[in-house]
Amino acid sequence: MYCMNKKLLAAVGCMLGWWLSGQAANAASAPPLSEVKVLKVESPACGFEDIVPGQAQTRCDHSGPNIKVYVLEVGYGRQPHVILDGFEVDGTRSPVCAYSNGNLNDCSVRTKVVGYVYIFDLKGKQEGTFSFSNISINAPGNRMSTQLYIK
Repeated sequence: MYCMNKKLLAAVGCMLGWWLSGQAANAASAPPLSEVKVLKVESPACGFEDIVPGQAQTRCDHSGPNIKVYVLEVGYGRQPHVILDGFEVDGTRSPVCAYSNGNLNDCSVRTKVVGYVYIFDLKGKQEGTFSFSNISINAPGNRMSTQLYIK
């Protein structure tokens, strides 16, 4: 009886180990950072200003309180470093997902998180160089950054 229970336990252990290794092999790793960019700047003076690729500064004079900056991060970063003229800036983040058409959207149960949208409140700071950088959580461990002068 003792030998039979020992063999049964060994068989169950092997099957469990095989099943768990198959589960781990099916899990996808988090995608490395592939893009970071400032999407928009918002202020009472200008409303929302879309930022286009390669734009070095805002077109509108946002100066004044309550400026917000929206940043897209595609992939997974460790811990963003965000500053305005050398001073750290706090913000919030929300996941963004991709549907089969490749467009970024809010997340639902049936979609895959591909990155985050951050919203940074400049808390009374009225202008300056906004910088965002982050490092991938996995290989290749690349650093990506973006910056924009907000006037």
